[in-house]
Amino acid sequence: MSTENSPSRRDFLHTVAGAGLAAGTLALGSGLAAAPAAAALPRESGRFWPNGARLVLSVSMQFEAGGEPDAGADSPFSGNPLPAGVPDLPARTWFQYGYREGIPRLLDLWDKHGIKVTSHMVGTAVRTSPELAREIVRRGHEAAAHGMSWTPQHGMSREQERAFIREGVEIVERVTGQRPRGYNCNWLRRSPNTLSLLQELGFSYHIDDLSRDEPFVVPVDGRDFVVVPYTLDCNDIVLIEGSKFSSRQFFEQLKDAFDQLYAEAGDRRRMMSISTHDRIGGRPAVVKALDDFLAYALARPGVAAARKDEIARWALVDAGTRREAEAT
Repeated sequence: MSTENSPSRRDFLHTVAGAGLAAGTLALGSGLAAAPAAAALPRESGRFWPNGARLVLSVSMQFEAGGEPDAGADSPFSGNPLPAGVPDLPARTWFQYGYREGIPRLLDLWDKHGIKVTSHMVGTAVRTSPELAREIVRRGHEAAAHGMSWTPQHGMSREQERAFIREGVEIVERVTGQRPRGYNCNWLRRSPNTLSLLQELGFSYHIDDLSRDEPFVVPVDGRDFVVVPYTLDCNDIVLIEGSKFSSRQFFEQLKDAFDQLYAEAGDRRRMMSISTHDRIGGRPAVVKALDDFLAYALARPGVAAARKDEIARWALVDAGTRREAEAT
């Protein structure tokens, strides 16, 4: 791999200092499995999260660039395809932006606001930019799994899918030192076997679900498994790349969703999911919109941000977590 792909070309300037909690971070703790469930959760005054938080922000930073296939990946050039066998060189540079500029810029944004996020990492993207994957974890963010490649899982046999998931997990763990506990399929499209395989392979949650604005628990092979729902309506790839929102329209979408959820959070548990993608959310105008939004949201009383693995751990031990009779 060429050294120009390495994040050492940029200065990773700072980490959140000190051993205490960063501002805006939800304190869930690493020993939650042993904590009391219902008694530990304050219910008065509409508080449904740890430490009296009113609303939790669940932010994704998808690490995909560098793992895209040689042909067929969506890009700004997809509407004007080249003949078979001709490399799409401008599209390649569009993806390169994700690991050369996008993620480093987003990492500085998260540090500025003292929040931790979840990065679902494609295995081949991690292999392309291992130092960047390590830097994500060094700054305190979650390394979650996103498959070994951009290959869809929904048509795989159980054996093929098990090997595909395991290979992606192993490269993330080998590079970052962190074993993924959460999973995201390509375009959320899992197979009938996916949840069973995730349970088998030691995962605790997945995000391929749009059905609620709070985490919930489903039974998978006789054991609890957490769903930390994803979003399409606060998602840069859908709104900015797909619907051509401006950065200001994206900010207004985030703000309106936040205001509504914050109001609802007075009498029930509410979580706001936000999704960013390396080569889209890391663009200067989008980072400015995200910066403005986080400043607005985190200034409201009782707003915190949490990694999805933290949210999943809390959901598992809290007796008030919603439960569904079966997985969708």
